[in-house]
Amino acid sequence: MKVAGITNQQEIFVVSEKRNFRLNELLIIEDPNQGDLLGEVVVAHTFNPFLPLQIGGEIADDEMIDALKKIGYEIETETVYIAKVRVLKEAKYPIQTGASLREPTFDEVKPFFVHTTPEEGLLIGVIKNTDNVAENMDDSFKNLLEVVENGEVHPQRDIPYLYAIRNMHQYPHVGIFGGSGSGKSYGMRVLLEELMRQGVPTLMVDPHYEMEFTQTVGNPPFDYTNRAEIFQVGQDVGVNFIDIETRELKNLIGTISELSESMQNIIEIVHRKQDSVESFKGRIMALLEVLEIGSEEKIREQYHSAEPGLEKEAWAERIQLYKRFSSLPQTSVQGVLWRFNSLHRSGIFNHTTKPLEDALQEGKLIVMQGNAALLQVFTTFVCDKFYKMRRAYKDGEKTGVKEKPFVPFIICTDEAHQFAPQHVPTPSKAIFKEIAQEGRKYGVFLVFATQRPSLLDHTITAQLNTKFIFRTVRASDMQTLQEETDLSREDVKRLPYLQSGDVFISESSTGRTVFGRIRRNHTESPHSANPFDELRQMKRQSVQKYEELILSYVPFNDSFADQICKQLEAKGQGTYSVRTLITMADKLVEQGVLTKKANMLGMTEYKKADE
Repeated sequence: MKVAGITNQQEIFVVSEKRNFRLNELLIIEDPNQGDLLGEVVVAHTFNPFLPLQIGGEIADDEMIDALKKIGYEIETETVYIAKVRVLKEAKYPIQTGASLREPTFDEVKPFFVHTTPEEGLLIGVIKNTDNVAENMDDSFKNLLEVVENGEVHPQRDIPYLYAIRNMHQYPHVGIFGGSGSGKSYGMRVLLEELMRQGVPTLMVDPHYEMEFTQTVGNPPFDYTNRAEIFQVGQDVGVNFIDIETRELKNLIGTISELSESMQNIIEIVHRKQDSVESFKGRIMALLEVLEIGSEEKIREQYHSAEPGLEKEAWAERIQLYKRFSSLPQTSVQGVLWRFNSLHRSGIFNHTTKPLEDALQEGKLIVMQGNAALLQVFTTFVCDKFYKMRRAYKDGEKTGVKEKPFVPFIICTDEAHQFAPQHVPTPSKAIFKEIAQEGRKYGVFLVFATQRPSLLDHTITAQLNTKFIFRTVRASDMQTLQEETDLSREDVKRLPYLQSGDVFISESSTGRTVFGRIRRNHTESPHSANPFDELRQMKRQSVQKYEELILSYVPFNDSFADQICKQLEAKGQGTYSVRTLITMADKLVEQGVLTKKANMLGMTEYKKADE
């Protein structure tokens, strides 16, 4: 292997007549002036003179072909392998043309790719095409994982990719990007498994009901059973209304639909400390009532005619409300009431966040599930609340104000572009934007996954210092990823063709992107079953049900179908129409259970197949 053509400090062309090159494989360039330099293959080509194609352009030109001839390659008679190699650490001078290359040892590549230990890091997967280097690596890095390729499980052959989670303190937040079927959710699951193994308190927002960890795969090296808890929003957890602050209440109501400035003013006016749901709602309804009456004189008439006691006191309060707030727009009060009623019906005020707080303090993974709208409402509230608690605790350490200790934690969410969309102001985006920009100082970090990185708020995207990039096909998304990482033009071209589970990992802490594959997961999603297998099973169960209902009436013809339906209903076996019964019988004919034929009277007669 030799360096050929014109070189610079970053990229060179390499040629060989004996060995082919693999994308992302590592090579040592033995520069006689600068010493050994580590490089990575980013483009690989094969040139054969018997195929009438010009190899010029990006990979080689006529000058290079002449150079190859001069250094001894017989271009006219032999196959030549050509690769573009990018130097991992920029050289001081252009690399010497004609320099030799060789395969590196593990110790030579270790400083570039291994930044933590298996005990302290997150074991995400492997760095692809490093198997030749991995043969002589330390035993502590061997046999740590398995990978799945083409449906088959293989033992680890490459250098493991270990994410140095301690580096998040300086290079915070993680982005996981990829289209449907790319392995994005698979990668998120592996990351959560590793966070559980390390005991890192984590809050996972799961809009797809797939982040459960009870179903294991193979023989996992770690028991995840007691490391994760799942909570249904509105059923297991919610918001204690008495403890809510006016700012938090505005955010909650605003998640139903955006609040106008006058609506925000109304909430600030109406809400009082230690309000219950009933007292707050009653005050809004009373305000709306007096605005509808529209006259202090008419309200006083109601006051004078009211019975002494609570009724009279209520009308007295209405008089004061009208005096103070008669200028408020009635439509805005109606808007607040409608939004609040929608929020109340979700059940979010029937529970508290205490179970979440307790599990987080215990270092567990919390999985929050619920319908999309309710989940977004609750996520906004709980992330804001926990972040403020953590911030108050850390600020208190500096100011001497004693606050309740609160652990550092990570917030993970799928469909992140719905929580922090570009160009759309939402309460959830406001809190996530604050965490993205300031959370590092307080030990609060984000892991955002989305199929559409171009739709995610650009300020947040820029703060995601580590990015896992799976198969992506949309041009706008690929452009966003290229702008936010050091992906080369060649890497971006590969994005639409990556296999599921293959991933580019771009780390700001190392200043480079590696190409890897996610390890085999230790647990699986409850949605992992193939839906077509499920469909086949449902059809099988339907046939069995038809057999139980119909076989006792065989043989019969379609003229008796109505009587059979009445007998089934009388026995409490369900209500069926003649059409449904005939359809059932025809299904059994398709399955070979029954046969049918027209009799001499023109009626269709059904019999058992073995009769």
